[in-house]
Parts: sequence; C-alpha cells; structure tokens
Amino acid sequence: MTDLADLTLAEAARRIQAREVSAVALTQAALARIAALDPDYNAFIAVTAESALREAQAAEAEIAAGRRRGPLHGIPLALKDIIDVAGLPTTCHSKLRANHRAAADAFVVTRLRDAGAVLLGKTALHEFATGGPTLDLPWPPARNPWDRDAHPGGSSSGSATAVALGMAYGALGTDTGGSVRNPATCCGIVGLKPTYGAVSRAGAVPLSFSLDHVGPITRTVEDNAILFAAIAGHDPTDPASAAREITDPTAEIGQDIRGLRIGVIDGFFRDQPDIDPEQAAAFAQALDILRELGAVLQPVDLPPLKVWSDCGRTLLQAEAYAVHEKDLRERPEDFAPITRGKLLPGAFIAAADYVKAQQWRTWLASQFAKAMQDLDAVVTLSSFTTPRRIDDAEAVARTYERHCRMPFNVTGTPAIAVPTGFSRAGLPLGMQIGTKAFAEPLLFRIAHAFCAATGLTERRPPALEQKLS
Repeated sequence: MTDLADLTLAEAARRIQAREVSAVALTQAALARIAALDPDYNAFIAVTAESALREAQAAEAEIAAGRRRGPLHGIPLALKDIIDVAGLPTTCHSKLRANHRAAADAFVVTRLRDAGAVLLGKTALHEFATGGPTLDLPWPPARNPWDRDAHPGGSSSGSATAVALGMAYGALGTDTGGSVRNPATCCGIVGLKPTYGAVSRAGAVPLSFSLDHVGPITRTVEDNAILFAAIAGHDPTDPASAAREITDPTAEIGQDIRGLRIGVIDGFFRDQPDIDPEQAAAFAQALDILRELGAVLQPVDLPPLKVWSDCGRTLLQAEAYAVHEKDLRERPEDFAPITRGKLLPGAFIAAADYVKAQQWRTWLASQFAKAMQDLDAVVTLSSFTTPRRIDDAEAVARTYERHCRMPFNVTGTPAIAVPTGFSRAGLPLGMQIGTKAFAEPLLFRIAHAFCAATGLTERRPPALEQKLS
C-alpha cells in the first residue's frame, strides 16, 4: 500500500475530491514522516502538529459538507521560517529573533488559509536568508535528502528537504539571488521564482527589497502551478505588488511545446572554469529532449554572467545592510559569523555605487527584454556544481558564486528550476527555464512537458526506503 506521504500535491488533491482520502489522514501521514525522518534531516524548526490536525479536521468537515474550496483544501504544507504566521515565532533561523511572535499572518499565509491548506510548521533556512549552513545557531542546518552529508542548497533549505522527503506536499521559500531555485536544484525537485510583484512579500522578513520574491517549492511542476495559483495576486500593502489579474497558471499544463522558440543561454557558463562535467552533460541532454518535444532551440547572447552577478550582489549587500544595520551595530555577536561576514560588506557600498547598480539593472533588463522579443522562453544551467559536503564550509561557499540564478532576480522575470538527472554519486542535477514577466503559465507548460518526458520528478531519495523499511 502506498504511503500517503508519497503522493504528490496534485494526486492528494484529486483523492480528496474523490473522497478516497481525508485531510486528516494526509496530515497524519505527513506528521508521521516528519517524526521518522526529521531528527536526521533537520528540515523543520517548529512542527505545529496540534493546530495542523485541528485545521485538517475543519477542512475535512467542510469538504464532507460539500464546501470544498479548491485543490489546496486539506493539503498539508510547510513555510520557510521567514514568513509570519500569527502567534508563532518568525525566527529567520537566528537567535536575534528567538523570542519573536508574529502579530498577523503574512499575505501568502492568508491566501493559503483562504484556500483551506493545513500548515504543518516552519522550516529551516540560512540565517536571515543569507549566511550558510552552520552550527553557530540555535537550530541545526537542514540536510540534503539524497545524501545527508551534502548541502541541500539555500537559503530555503528546510522547505526543499521537507518536500523532497515527503514531510510536506509543498512549501514556500523566498528567493533573492536563487534561494528557491538553489535548494530545488540540490534536492532534485521543482522551485519557482515568480515574476517580481506577482506574489506579495508582506509579512516576509526582507533581505533585499528590490530582489526578494516568495515562491513555491514542490515535487512536480503541476504541484508548483497549483501552489503558485493560491498565493499570487495583488496586495495593496506591498508597494511592489502588481495591480493586475494573474492568469490561471495551470491553464497550459499538458499542452505540447512544439514550435515554441527557446533561447539557450550557454554564454553564462560556457567559459567559466571548473564547470562540473556532469552538470554540463545533463544540460546538453536536456536540450536534446526539448528538441525531441518539438521546441525550436537557438543560441541567445546576453551580457556576461559577471555583470549580472556584480549588479545583483551590489544591490543585495546594500539593501541587506540597510535592513540589519541596527542589529549589526548593537548586537553583532548574536549573528553567526558566516552571516555577519555576508552582511557587513554592505556598510562599505557607496551611494553612488548603489545608484550605478540600479542603472546597470535597468540596462540589463532591457537587454533581456530585447532578446525575448523573438523568443518564448530561455534555458540555462542552475548550478555549476553538484552539492558539496555540508561540513566543507569553503566548498559550500564557492557554490554560491557558481550559478546562473541572479540574472532572473535582476530582471524580475520568472524562472523555474527543474531536475535534469543525477550524478554518478546520486546527487541531483538541474537547469532553469525562464520567460517574460507574468508568463508563468507558459513556463509551467514547458517545464511540465520536459519533466513528463524525463520522469525525473518521480524519483525519490533512497533515504525514504532505508529509513522507512
């Protein structure tokens, strides 16, 4: 008999609709999976078992009475602990906020509650969505579901680990320079950075006001589209929120991609040193699959990756320092050294350099828009390397400089990370698909077609068999 925790979000939703399974049974299965695996993988900072079961019971009663709200009704989900849930701490994985209590739900949490979702708890992250895996914090770092000794990516590490191991049917993370797509890539699942403004950040502790995004992490593309549909929409309390209708992101799932024009951005990594040959080979195979599916691939030239990275890094460091300046001055010892080392450089960025970075950003975004005039989408690598040992701080730190994710934060356009295979050591490989602003339905269409052709999102970490047998 299939463990209910192994169902995808979409499968669980269909079974609830058919009255084949209950919200309570799904929640109990997720909580049992957390109890069995989380002591080894540290995905959660806090598990809200009692309230989750109450929410599941309420959802079950509504559904039984014929008042099903939609595909998330009764589905157990998790949240990166940078997102406010009323009455719960929002620790940001930092001792500075250990005693914090949120006064109200974040916008995305309100959306999830309106959809009838069940909230399982808060997941681990890098301190304040920066820093890195370290033992210098009140909670241990999350571990990679495919190899417990490997880094699961960051900063939304716990959310990705929880989803990959079936501890939650989906989760939310935040992405400032790749922090949804990196853990999705490292954990062999699907992570979306939406269009800037498509999802409100109200109630999510900021890292960089102009680069932050809230996005879904799921096992499959269909699951991702369902979760994105629930959280997207205008929020007048977020000044960056787009006042526009969000097209149904599931509308194009299942359509073929024959004739779609996809640009290949290999210039981001072609001349970079030490590209992992397995990542490069898997990407080349992914391009072949897209061609077999009927997509028309063509090279696309954009400014060098370093220009994008330098621009994004300047914006991120200046804005992050502005967010944390008071605590850095008054309580520097309460930050983990790895976090403090990433935040303090922002103090030395001159106003002129910040303004120039914003000007460069405008130009870079115009270059991307120009390239997209004749394209439906683009593809490029996600990471240059496979996940490194979590106890090798230098190797892990280097991975944060060796990726192609920052360009899409700079443009604000959507990008989704999907798996492309596995290394000889059994670690996930991945790529990104990007497109024009607010074209998430097309993005899901392409990603779904690719994943359906490869079957890679159906694979599960060996830890599930080893631990649960």
